[in-house]
Amino acid sequence: MEKIQFIFWETFKGLVLVLVALAATKAAKGLPSLESTKGWRASVLRRLLLAVILVLAVAGAWSVGNDTAAEIYYWASIQDQVHGQAPKAYSNALRAVEVRPAEPRYWQQLERSKLLLRQYESALQDAHALRLLSGGRLGEEDAMRFAACDFYLGRYNEVLAITQRLIHQHRVYPLPYLLQGATYTALRNYAQAEETFLAVLQMFPTLAEAVEGLAHAYFLSGATARAVAVLNETQKYAFPAQARTRLDALKELYGP
Repeated sequence: MEKIQFIFWETFKGLVLVLVALAATKAAKGLPSLESTKGWRASVLRRLLLAVILVLAVAGAWSVGNDTAAEIYYWASIQDQVHGQAPKAYSNALRAVEVRPAEPRYWQQLERSKLLLRQYESALQDAHALRLLSGGRLGEEDAMRFAACDFYLGRYNEVLAITQRLIHQHRVYPLPYLLQGATYTALRNYAQAEETFLAVLQMFPTLAEAVEGLAHAYFLSGATARAVAVLNETQKYAFPAQARTRLDALKELYGP
């Protein structure tokens, strides 16, 4: 959808530029010549109009060219990310931002590429710019990316401030629960971790990451039997094959 919208608007801008240039050129040609009664004034006006047409054409071509280049860098970065080429994904995302720094989605792709490269401090430094471009308030996915950076840097209080706000604003958004549960586990606050994972599992009982997080919290707290019991409970639900393989492996790891 983004590609279609981009092609539409770039084509539209190009057509508008051509129409303006044609209209101005026609108007300039319709002015009296030097030999007419208008004399030199009409000639000067014609030249001014032609100069304006040239400036508009150059400016329009520059704008369309930059838009196209930034978009190419953006989609190249996404493809690099899909193929696991993190350095190239970062390089192309950075170029897109440099060409069009006022486009929020280019910054978002830059943050994703920085996370792949574990450039957590660098990503957090961009939070202010993205917040300004987003009208002063980060969206849920953007906030989660920055919260993840704080988590990997061990800034757990900052993480909890973000996840608690997101859970309060959107109670059925599962990602904040997962990160909050992992943060409480890292803080060895296993009771709060349990509460958080159980809360999200009540809404999404087949959320494998929440099951794993809850079992891990039980295991680290010394309640190995409870960890195994949680994993046994998953037999009642249909999990994707890959998730089922992970859960079975954890049961063997935690089991006697």
